[in-house]
Order: sequence, then structure tokens, then C-alpha cells
Amino acid sequence: MSIDSEEMQRCIRECQNCHSVCVSMLANDCLSRGGKHLEATHVRTMLDCAQICATSADFMLRSSELHYLVCDACAKICTECARSCEELGGMQECVDSCRRCAETCRHMAHMPFAMQTR
Repeated sequence: MSIDSEEMQRCIRECQNCHSVCVSMLANDCLSRGGKHLEATHVRTMLDCAQICATSADFMLRSSELHYLVCDACAKICTECARSCEELGGMQECVDSCRRCAETCRHMAHMPFAMQTR
């Protein structure tokens, strides 16, 4: 899969955006709200999400043949982050970003198998 593919470019953008949104919301919104927004499980989930998104984008930018493995993990972690943020409320931007990223990463995680059957 070439980095020039439209699907991969979209996934890279969604991963980079999700990383930015998670870091920004954690550092700004969660810190100012306090309470459940700063519980360890939620904070770790957001940090995990931000990191795996950055890693997924890096793998795709390098055209790594193993990107599908990282994208699969990214989709799962983004889905969990969206659930956690939605549960707390007031974090719709993060929920939406995580869901978009999860969708594109799920697609990329299955892309190599579809290409092998051609």
C-alpha cells in the first residue's frame, strides 16, 4: 500500500487529529473540570489513545508493512476512549474524533488482506 493512497492519507489525518484532540482536551478540559474527568482510568485511556494515534500515523507515514497491526490496536483503543469520554459527558469533540479515527483505522487494518487476494 502506497502512502499516496487516498484511504491511507485520510487515516493519517484522522490519527493526527485524534492525537491532537485527546492531548488538548486532557490538558485543558479535563484538568479544568476535575472530578471524574481526572480519574486514573480515564486519563490513562486518553493518553493511550493519543499515543497509539501518533504511532499509527508514524507507521503509515513510513509505509510500514506492519501498519495494519498498529491500526487494529488503534481502532480498539480509540473506540474505548470514545466510550469513556461519552460516558463522562461534555467531551463530544473527543468522542467524534475517536470514532472517526477508529473507523479509518479499522479499514486500514483489513486493507492488506484485501490487497493480497487480488
